[in-house]
Amino acid sequence: MRERGRVWYLIGPSGAGKDSVMARAREQLAPGAPVLFAHRYITRPARAGGENHVELSEAEFCAREARGLFALTWRSHGLRYGIGLEVEGWLAAGFDVVVNGSRHALDTARSRFAGMRPVVVTAPVAMLADRLARRGRESAEAIALRLAAARWDSPEDALEIVNDGELDDAGRILLSALMRT
Repeated sequence: MRERGRVWYLIGPSGAGKDSVMARAREQLAPGAPVLFAHRYITRPARAGGENHVELSEAEFCAREARGLFALTWRSHGLRYGIGLEVEGWLAAGFDVVVNGSRHALDTARSRFAGMRPVVVTAPVAMLADRLARRGRESAEAIALRLAAARWDSPEDALEIVNDGELDDAGRILLSALMRT
């Protein structure tokens, strides 16, 4: 094991399939590989569908944040998101940690996690719109706002994964990057 692991920070527009790409890479990961996938703490009901996350009330989220139990937090689309402090222990033990992050918290994540590698997952806008509509969590207005926010420039040092084909292919791209380090 290495002395300290690296954070792989997945970002990209809503509907790009970040959680799906992470899940597929995790399924393909060899047993014993020094890679862990962090879950997020979110002020969204677990039954809302999509990613497997830990549901917290706004009050509980704020209490945990006030006590320093998150390595990283941000707000987006009216919700609170957090990455638990447990990732620090995993990194110290030499594990790489894959995190579903936020573009809005990218600079904070860079300052928090030395050597962090951004991974941008994208898809064509028409595909994003279809995926957002099918997941059924947002109104048409909310989807339009998410699509408008999908336009941005990727960081120069990012690994880019275009998730517009077979999910196995996108998962293998991420897994290949994880295994090269």
